Amino acid sequence: MKLALFNGHRAGIVDGDHIVDVTDLLPAASPAGAWSDWLAVYGDFTGVAALDQERQPRLPLAEVALDAPLPRPGKLIAAPVNYVDHQVEMSEQKTIAEYGVFLKATSSILRPAGTVRLPYSDKRTDQEGELGIVIGRTATNIARGEALSHVAGYTGVIDISVRSTEDRSTRKSFDTFTPIGPWIVTPDEVGDPDALQLDCWVGDQHRQSVSTAEMIFDVAQLVAYASGVMTLWPGDVIASGTPAGVGSLSDGDQIVLEIERIGRLAVGVSATGAIPYAHRPLPNQAVR
Repeated sequence: MKLALFNGHRAGIVDGDHIVDVTDLLPAASPAGAWSDWLAVYGDFTGVAALDQERQPRLPLAEVALDAPLPRPGKLIAAPVNYVDHQVEMSEQKTIAEYGVFLKATSSILRPAGTVRLPYSDKRTDQEGELGIVIGRTATNIARGEALSHVAGYTGVIDISVRSTEDRSTRKSFDTFTPIGPWIVTPDEVGDPDALQLDCWVGDQHRQSVSTAEMIFDVAQLVAYASGVMTLWPGDVIASGTPAGVGSLSDGDQIVLEIERIGRLAVGVSATGAIPYAHRPLPNQAVR
């Protein structure tokens, strides 16, 4: 199944080129969104198929406005340097094995067709296309062999990054810096998550092209590792890292991420309101 939020966080099941509005079959949603709420109760999306969709409105997919399928996850976890080619590209001496994972602010999430806002007029800001992993069941210190049973689905993630001196969590947590979508796809439709083709374009530049088979920590290893650092909760999202091909963004660009068997996530880019880096928010100097 493909599970979406649309038109102001209404819950939908994507069926070909239509979407079935199942909002009225679900409890009133919290700010985390209907699908996060579902996972908090059931742990996976198996029961969604049993909803009586026959009497629910069917809308052309092209005529709805998609929202982020998980607008406010409990945690947004990210994997740095999880492809060797990206390690070489960034002249990194270490990989995820040494760096571990980090957190991005969930307030950075952006809906499909939204606009990434560049914060600085004189600092490079890059796109990073990634496979997103949606946690279904609570996981603490799980073994690699158990990990995939805790995954409820997959989505696309574009990790936007300012190339400045702050730590990763700061450089990657500006509002609009984590486009997610276009929907969540359940594991039965995705199949092997370690054999998916991932491509990312900025304008007419085909910047990234890779199989997820090239990840250093595969999906199961990444979930198991993260669960040994922090308890994973239903609705948490893990961005699994980006391959080579990251590059700078400019005002007016369009970023398109396509992941095999998941879908196409496209967002715009704007420099409106960007300021010089020297004018960034800094702590007030102490009064002497």
